[in-house]
Amino acid sequence: MASRDASTIVWLRDDLRLDDNPALTHAVDVGLPLTVVYILDEESPGVRPLGGAVKWWLHHSLASLAAALKDAGSTLVLRRGPAGPVIRGLAEETGAKHLLWNRRYGGPERAVDAEIKTWAAENGIDAASFQASLLYEPWTITTGSGGPYKVFTPFWRACMASGEPRKPMDAPTHLPSPGAGRVASDVLSEWSLLPVSPDWSGGLARTWQPGEAGAHSRLDDFLDGPVNEYGDGRDVPGVEGTSRLSPHLRFGEISPFRVWHEIRLRFPREATPDVGIFRSELGWREFCWQLLYVNPQLATRNYRPEFDRFEWQEPTAAELEAWRQGRTGYPLVDAGMRQLWQTGWMHNRVRMAAASFLVKNLLADWRLGEAWFWDTLVDADAASNPANWQWVAGSGADASPYFRIFNPVTQSKKFDAEGRYLREFIPELAPLDRKAIHEPWKSLGLEGYPAPVVGLPESRERALATYQRLKDTQG
Repeated sequence: MASRDASTIVWLRDDLRLDDNPALTHAVDVGLPLTVVYILDEESPGVRPLGGAVKWWLHHSLASLAAALKDAGSTLVLRRGPAGPVIRGLAEETGAKHLLWNRRYGGPERAVDAEIKTWAAENGIDAASFQASLLYEPWTITTGSGGPYKVFTPFWRACMASGEPRKPMDAPTHLPSPGAGRVASDVLSEWSLLPVSPDWSGGLARTWQPGEAGAHSRLDDFLDGPVNEYGDGRDVPGVEGTSRLSPHLRFGEISPFRVWHEIRLRFPREATPDVGIFRSELGWREFCWQLLYVNPQLATRNYRPEFDRFEWQEPTAAELEAWRQGRTGYPLVDAGMRQLWQTGWMHNRVRMAAASFLVKNLLADWRLGEAWFWDTLVDADAASNPANWQWVAGSGADASPYFRIFNPVTQSKKFDAEGRYLREFIPELAPLDRKAIHEPWKSLGLEGYPAPVVGLPESRERALATYQRLKDTQG
């Protein structure tokens, strides 16, 4: 180890915030010169490369974080490469005696962290990790037999019975300086995280404010209004009825502990059912991470192994492109896919309809959809994205039964009766009235909008017959 004054390294990952950041808080308590580092690691074994929309968000989130750290008296060091060698090199450069991070739960990431922790112990470095991104860590919530839960409701019930999540820690007002000697940092713009030729991010920039300030503003706006009608409002895509906190939570710009206790602060325990429903959505996020913790290959392998025999059909290039571009001929599916491309996000009710159309009406393997969402969603994370796709496909834990096939016409008539959401993202349908807009193929003279790529009754029957053959093979 180089002969330098002792120092601390805080390694940030999906926790790009100062508020309620246990690793940073502990570094303040240690009091030694501090190096805060973010490593763009897409090279360690098994680590999944980031999608395009996530890269856009990451660029702006890191810029916001760097400014916040500067205001607190510190700096953000950027490095790129496999995390193990990068951390070892940085420890050599800084004379680190303490290495701090907040825990991750994916298989490849845990392997990286375990290897680094072993190396640190062998080299006299105190490596410590903290709970920061989940209210309940996967190994703390188990069934009576000690195994993981496979159904959400008893899982969440067990979480609630295990005690109140810890209270969040306030952001430090001042961080220890890096000390003598400047540590080299990459230049954020040279990471090429932003899209060029073409730059498709205009809609994302108009929709989102990445960073910690944007996360807290989004939470305040939600708790000031939409949460009070969340039970019904979350199903209506044409209104601001959801929190839209998912990308902020994905990057750790706000902690679930802060969200949880802000709700507790503003609403009594006897709060309306709407507040409880929103809390359970936080629980679904926790459940997805438990699934990934136990099943590290959640994005590539069926949770239910019997689905390995399911007869997925290869969609034609035209069908797949129609789904991706929002030109299937079914307005709710198309509005959702266009919202996704324009904003990097899609309303959850519409996500279910769009996903169901791909895996059931087109009979495409759910992994095709998961990969597309991974590349285009700003909130795509390693747990929720595959878990939700498997839920729709019927191959996952606590899955929607395969025979539950979302009818996009019925769904749009029920949840977007006036066609407000459809008109926002499909201007070609603006001339149609509130009834005709849900089934535009019945309107004569409509131009610029495609005919349905597949019939709903026929494709539904094909999906059910395929599922029946799977059941028959199980004996």
